[in-house]
Amino acid sequence: MPTTESAEQAFLRAGAAALGLELTHTQVAALLRLRSLLLEYNTQVNLTAIVDPAAVLSRHILDSLTCFLGMDPARRQEPLRVLDVGSGAGFPALVLAIVCPAWQVFALEATAKKVHFQEHVIAELGLTNMHASHGRAEERAHDAAWRADFQIVTARALAALSILLEWCQPFAMVDGCVIALKKGDLRDEIAAGSRAARLLGGAPPDIHMLPPAFTAIAPDLDDGRVVIRVRQERPAPSSYPRLNARRAPLGSS
Repeated sequence: MPTTESAEQAFLRAGAAALGLELTHTQVAALLRLRSLLLEYNTQVNLTAIVDPAAVLSRHILDSLTCFLGMDPARRQEPLRVLDVGSGAGFPALVLAIVCPAWQVFALEATAKKVHFQEHVIAELGLTNMHASHGRAEERAHDAAWRADFQIVTARALAALSILLEWCQPFAMVDGCVIALKKGDLRDEIAAGSRAARLLGGAPPDIHMLPPAFTAIAPDLDDGRVVIRVRQERPAPSSYPRLNARRAPLGSS
């Protein structure tokens, strides 16, 4: 793992390049500053269990960049509206806002202290294209100002896939997509998620493995992580998401 600033810069550039991304000097500097702000804030407010500086670069920042495996490269310069559901301390939302300044990135998070951290980073880094909001997906998705209003909806370490999709797909406009970062034994989860995706107006999930060139650079991410994409083919039925989605997951056998 990198131990000097120049090595950290090279690490981020190499990891991004393995995903087909070219980071500018300004973007690399902003990502490193994001890491510093996270670790500083975390000494006062519990935001993450990952406190090793090098691990933050791989397991938060590079992991967030894997979202791009599920995205059309041609759309990175378009003025897309992107929503990160259950954003936590702002991953991947803050990373996406830094790397894609043409996007308007919205983060939805139910824990106020994590929203406050995101607002702190937004102010410190001057991220005019990033917006943090306090709220729950199962409530906000029924708000006409949010529903079916985003080309890309992301979620990372949020919930089992069928629950995640119920919370996320209603936010995606037709021809938009949900991108979920997942890991572990996903066979049963993907089967249930496929059934849920169809009920929610989506196509069957596409599964994208992390490229070997990427995991060679960040071997601690070589642990079965995948990027799952669900394209929204029609509007999600108005009854979803349900308040009891976690207790009665869609797509269960």
